[in-house]
Amino acid sequence: MQSLLKARRSFCSLNHLRRSSTFILEDEKSETAIERSSTFIHPTAVVHPNAVIGEDGYIGPFCTVGAFAKLGNGCQLHPGSHIFGCTELGDRCVLMTGAIVGEDLPGRTVIGCNNKIGHHAVVGIRCQDMKYKPGDECFLDIGDNNDIREHSSIHRSSKSSDVTAISDNNLIMGSCHIAHDCKIGNNNIFANNTLLAGHVVVEDYVHTAGATAVHQFCHVGSFSFVAAGSMVSQDVPKYMMVAGERPELRGLNLEGLRRNGFTVEEINGLRSAYRKVFMPTDTKFKGLEERLEEVEQNEKLAHIPSVHSMIQSIRASFQQNRRGICKFRLWNGI
Repeated sequence: MQSLLKARRSFCSLNHLRRSSTFILEDEKSETAIERSSTFIHPTAVVHPNAVIGEDGYIGPFCTVGAFAKLGNGCQLHPGSHIFGCTELGDRCVLMTGAIVGEDLPGRTVIGCNNKIGHHAVVGIRCQDMKYKPGDECFLDIGDNNDIREHSSIHRSSKSSDVTAISDNNLIMGSCHIAHDCKIGNNNIFANNTLLAGHVVVEDYVHTAGATAVHQFCHVGSFSFVAAGSMVSQDVPKYMMVAGERPELRGLNLEGLRRNGFTVEEINGLRSAYRKVFMPTDTKFKGLEERLEEVEQNEKLAHIPSVHSMIQSIRASFQQNRRGICKFRLWNGI
C-alpha cells in the first residue's frame, strides 16, 4: 500500500500540478519526484502553474520557478536555484545550487541553449545605476554555450532603449561582474574577479587575467589580452596586450594570435605595423594620425586585412567621444 501511494504521488497528472504552485506530500519524508511533461519536479520545489516547462528536464529540491518563466527542453535546476520574472531559458541550460536568474521587474531576461549558471551566480537582476527608474523596462540577452561560474553577477540594462548582451561560447570565471548595458562578443575568457563597468564593449577572443577592472564606456578589441591586476581606463585596440596598474600597451598578443590560427604573414605584418605606429624611429614631425596613414599606404602592409582592422580599431578609439587608447611607451621589441 505504501509503495502504491508513492507511485501515485510520483505520477500525478499535469492538470493536478497546474492547479497549485506549491506541491506538498502527505509523507514529508518522501523524496519521490513529481513528473510534469516528462520533467521531474521535486515535491519541495515551488513551480507556478503558469510557468512553461519543457520536456526531459529536472527541477530539484527547494527550487522556485515563477509565473512568467519559460524553460526549454532538458533544463536542470539543482537544489536551491531560482528563476523569477519574465525569464526564458533555452534547451539544456543548467542552474547550479543557489543560482538566481531573473527578477520580477518590467522587461525580460533571455538565455539561449547549453548555458551553465554556476553556484550562487546572479544573472538578470536590476542594474546598479542611478539612471535606472523603477518601472522602466530593462533587458538581458545571453547567447549559447556560455559557462558562467560561481558567484558571478550579470545585470540587466539601465534603460528600455538598451540591452546587456552576451553572445556565444564565453567562459566567465568565478566572481566576475558584468554591469548594465555591456556588450560582450564571442569566445572570450574572463578570469576570476574580472569587473566590467557599465557600457563596456568587449569584442571576440579577448582574454582577461585575474582581478582586472574595466572603466565604463571602454572598448576592448578582439584577440587582445589584459594582464592581471590591470585597471583599464582607456580602450585596448585589437590584437594588443596591455599590462600595469594603469595599463600600457606592451606589444601584440602574440600567443593569442598563434593559438587562434593567425598566419605567419599576418603576425609579421601586425608586428611591422605596430612598430611603425608605436615604436617609430623618427617622431619629430609625425603625429599618431600620420603614422597610421603611413601604415595604410605601405605596399607590403596595406593588403593584409588584420593590419587594416588594427588601424581602424585605433582610429575608432578617438571618435564618437571615446576615451582614446591605453598609453604606450617605447620598448626594444615585441
